[in-house]
Amino acid sequence: MPIVIAAAGKPRRKVRFSSNQTTKAIAQSKTSRPSVSTGSRQPSAPTAKKDSMYDPQAHPGVPALYQELPRLLDALCTETSELQSETVEKCLPFLKGIHTSQAGPFNQHGVPSLKQDDHIGYLYDSLEEYPAGFAGMDASRPWMVYWALAGLCLLGEDVTRFRERVISTFSRMQNPTGGLGGGHGQLSHCASGYAAVLSLAMVGGEEAFSLIDRDAMWRWLGKLKQPDGGFRVCEGGEEDVRGAYCSMVIIALLDLPLALPPDAEARQYGLETFASGLPEYLSRCQTFEGGISGSPGSEAHGAYAFCALACLCLLGQPDVTVSRSMDVPLLLSWLSARQYAPEGGFSGRTNKLVDGCYSHWVGSCWPLLQSTLDGVQLAADPQGSVGNLYSREGLTRYILGCCQSKHGGLRDKPGKHPDSYHTCYTLTGLSTAQHRHYHTTSSPSSNEVFASAFSWKWTPITASENAPSDQNVFDEKDRLTASHPIFVIPHAAAESMHVWCQQHPVRV
Repeated sequence: MPIVIAAAGKPRRKVRFSSNQTTKAIAQSKTSRPSVSTGSRQPSAPTAKKDSMYDPQAHPGVPALYQELPRLLDALCTETSELQSETVEKCLPFLKGIHTSQAGPFNQHGVPSLKQDDHIGYLYDSLEEYPAGFAGMDASRPWMVYWALAGLCLLGEDVTRFRERVISTFSRMQNPTGGLGGGHGQLSHCASGYAAVLSLAMVGGEEAFSLIDRDAMWRWLGKLKQPDGGFRVCEGGEEDVRGAYCSMVIIALLDLPLALPPDAEARQYGLETFASGLPEYLSRCQTFEGGISGSPGSEAHGAYAFCALACLCLLGQPDVTVSRSMDVPLLLSWLSARQYAPEGGFSGRTNKLVDGCYSHWVGSCWPLLQSTLDGVQLAADPQGSVGNLYSREGLTRYILGCCQSKHGGLRDKPGKHPDSYHTCYTLTGLSTAQHRHYHTTSSPSSNEVFASAFSWKWTPITASENAPSDQNVFDEKDRLTASHPIFVIPHAAAESMHVWCQQHPVRV
């Protein structure tokens, strides 16, 4: 049997699963945990470890903040606090640079290098054949393509080599009534359409740009618009900020008419455009904590916060749209509380654990809010800045220290397996920490509404710009490609698709 060679030019690894033995071991460890009492519990203070000359010593470049437990600990002991303590204990050896799986090299800050070749190989592998056990993810095929392509773009790879495969794959998922499903013959869903459109933008070319039936897509999206200003994710599906963000990204990239189709039900309630009532709907999703929920009255969540902020930034200048719709100081407070010490990473909700994917979902909120506070900048000479609103150093240490898997790919946290989802979004968070994005009035778009969304520029954050409290702790060779803060693909890819679609307008 011939050896299958991945696109990276190496013998392709099989997609890895945890073995049955590992699964059983995990199940046994869960059942062997002491049950949580419903009565009062005695707080369990962290056990102090005696120093020993034989204990591995932390790398000298790692500050004390990333070596120690928090100084202030809640005296109330709960299952949540125990899980948090367990997570910190798992992360500390990686943050110190002393875990046995870390072979180095480490830089002067005690941070390991980005294993770019291993991650590139992992993502190329993820675009090849999958075992039968992945059949349950058939409806996520557009996402699996997007995560791999976006990750490869961040790592500087040319993904246009996949153009024919991407076109062939998505042409079978497009429905004649508009939109794309997650697999062949499946119901159209705005999340599937979002991932497919972004993937087509990344591979580029007229054949990819023209694949989508834009007239049918426009009419189908009109069926998702709701009387309260929001969007359903599919016909008859739930309404939440995911639907709003995915729909508005599709409309902007494909330069679809902003006016609702004549037969859109939302027109019967006085709405005339896809943007009608949308800022007000998103505003109602901000909770008492300051975060943003998936729908009014639900729990605040980091991913929904990004979707809502990015949606507002699609509709105009952030200093206008975000400030008008959100309580920005309260939102800043909630987002700030998502970054933990000593881990340095982000959690998605209050009292939850850090997770590598929130390096994007929470981390990518920061450039949108920073631009909200900074206002419009000159494209060639950005000036005023409120400075970093979060610890770039902490996030970088968590990603490079705790999230890199030994054989390629990135993960949620130590003890978890890597996958293309976490690889994509953890790398996106690292890229965001390495670049400053700012909003300008210079745009390649002639669309009056969406010109603002394509006016974002970026500049690398260099060592000379560092504040003493938030320095670059990554090596220059580990700098990633900049990703558009709204579309989460390379800037050039987003602009190319939008400009082509403007040159070939939808006739309605």
